Amino acid sequence: MDSAKIEEYIGLFTDWAVIFVPKLLIAILVVFVGLFIVRKLSRVIKLAFEKANLGLEVTEFLASLIELLLKAIVLLVAASILGFEVSTLLGVLAAAGFAVGLALQGFLGNFASGLTILFFKPYRVGDWVKVSDHFGKVTSIQIFNTTLVTPNDKTLIIPNGQVTDNIITNFSTKGNIRLELEVTMPYAESFPKVKQVIGEALSRCESILREPAAQIGIVTYDSHSIVVAVRPYIHPDDYWKATFEVYSSIKQSFSENGIQAAYSEGVELGTIGV
Repeated sequence: MDSAKIEEYIGLFTDWAVIFVPKLLIAILVVFVGLFIVRKLSRVIKLAFEKANLGLEVTEFLASLIELLLKAIVLLVAASILGFEVSTLLGVLAAAGFAVGLALQGFLGNFASGLTILFFKPYRVGDWVKVSDHFGKVTSIQIFNTTLVTPNDKTLIIPNGQVTDNIITNFSTKGNIRLELEVTMPYAESFPKVKQVIGEALSRCESILREPAAQIGIVTYDSHSIVVAVRPYIHPDDYWKATFEVYSSIKQSFSENGIQAAYSEGVELGTIGV
């Protein structure tokens, strides 16, 4: 390669460097200064959301989303300084986002449902809810799923899409839930007497709320006995404690008042032990 060619290439490189290096330095400066400003703004925005009492989940999500968008703007500004066509970059990102969105429809559906839950607040952390026949206490609300802990200490992770697609029963808005228990009584026994005995048994249970009053009534007739529904109201946190306490107290009351039970082996009545 002759010296003329070398000088030509050096000249081209020098011209390119003179034009590009200042742009590169400015772009780097924009990135550093921009990210610094974004961090400061994110803190201010987060404090503003906290003062607005939007809730921990909404505050964290919105602050993170706004910070991400601001960082993206800073990078696009830096790219435009370097000479990249911002419209072309946005087109590429939009196409890529569309392709990813088609591949992750369920994922994005849970994301959208998570936003709905966070903003409209059908329930909060600590509430007792029933979703898709699953009953439990809400321990966390995340963008893609909600975590419940059932009364028997099972952890349920429910996709938010299933939450918003079903009926949500929030027991904590009323502050109580109703136990749905059943006991049996023989046909020969007096129902008013049994109802009174069950009412006395409930009155001895500390976990049972006095208001609203418990409901006691006949549900159905079995081949050997009458099924009686017992519907006392309790605080959600006392679910299992109250269940065991009620059944134990009713059994004791039946024994003390001579209420008999019918056995499936035949129609003969047997006494209930203490």
